[in-house]
Amino acid sequence: MLPASRPASAAPRALCASLLTLACLPAPLLAQEPPAPGSDAVRVVEFAIPRTGAFPHDPAVGADGMVWYTDQANSFIGRLDPRTGIFTDWPTPTPRSGPHGITVAPDGGVWYTGNRAGKIGRLDPATGRIREFDLPPQATDPHTPIWVDGTLWFTVQGANLYGRLDPGTGKSAVYPVPAPRARPYGIAEAPDGSLWVALLGTNALGRIDRKDASMTLVRLPHEGARPRRLVVDTRGRVWYSDYARSRLGRYDPVTKRFEEWATPNAGGRPYGIAIGVDGRVWYAETATGLMVAVDPATGAIVRTLEIPTPNAVVRNMVSDDRRGDLWLALSGTGRIGRIALGKPGGS
Repeated sequence: MLPASRPASAAPRALCASLLTLACLPAPLLAQEPPAPGSDAVRVVEFAIPRTGAFPHDPAVGADGMVWYTDQANSFIGRLDPRTGIFTDWPTPTPRSGPHGITVAPDGGVWYTGNRAGKIGRLDPATGRIREFDLPPQATDPHTPIWVDGTLWFTVQGANLYGRLDPGTGKSAVYPVPAPRARPYGIAEAPDGSLWVALLGTNALGRIDRKDASMTLVRLPHEGARPRRLVVDTRGRVWYSDYARSRLGRYDPVTKRFEEWATPNAGGRPYGIAIGVDGRVWYAETATGLMVAVDPATGAIVRTLEIPTPNAVVRNMVSDDRRGDLWLALSGTGRIGRIALGKPGGS
């Protein structure tokens, strides 16, 4: 079934001037140069989004280094140019669509999930044109997208589904998670081509075989575990944030072995997670505003950083491996955060 699509042309909103306010915010909130890679001065640098009430949910980075984000509260797709600090944004064609997850395809197209509208959208950065794709009616709340070999895969949390969309035809299909109320959340690709999904509503991870779109459940040892976001390292090991129990977990599909480590603070509520160019696993303690770096060989905490502005919640983060930066969506503060880690292999 070919879902309806809705193209729309929308002029970008360059957030630096208007008839009402000629104010411009072309520089980061903290006016300083990024620290030298590998120094103890590595820290979270914040860029303030000028739009009132901005709620950045997820970030993504293009090959050109542009940082994209979803402004869920205002239903805009935003872009930050890190070189100038200038923000530009585009309204989604469907008002109040609540854009949530975001990813950049190899051709530069920016894909996002319209979480409150049952849609997926694609923004063309060259023209600002956004095309929306309607999903099957049961896919009411698309969540996190991921681009894999020309196909957009995505989770649908509340509807307990996951799916895929063919950008060439616009056709999409969705599949039920083989566990009730599993709430599929974060999704990541493994080196073997499979996809792993964090199932927030239960103590399980899901492995998707892309050949037939089937999902196999892998139960976590502790019944109270609730994995929220995950990432897969080059060895195929799945790292996940156990939001309910304040643990960092790791599952090795080869050995079938689980390991876990407590977060620095009890009740820290780990959420966003990524692997930096320094090789470390980074995650955010949402209850404390702390960024934590872990040695993947031992699970030991090797660095913690405080997010400068209080009440920031890092729901998702992404590594720019070309430039060595970690980018954070700082929900609750209307900011985008950067941690400059330096070149691959640096500390």
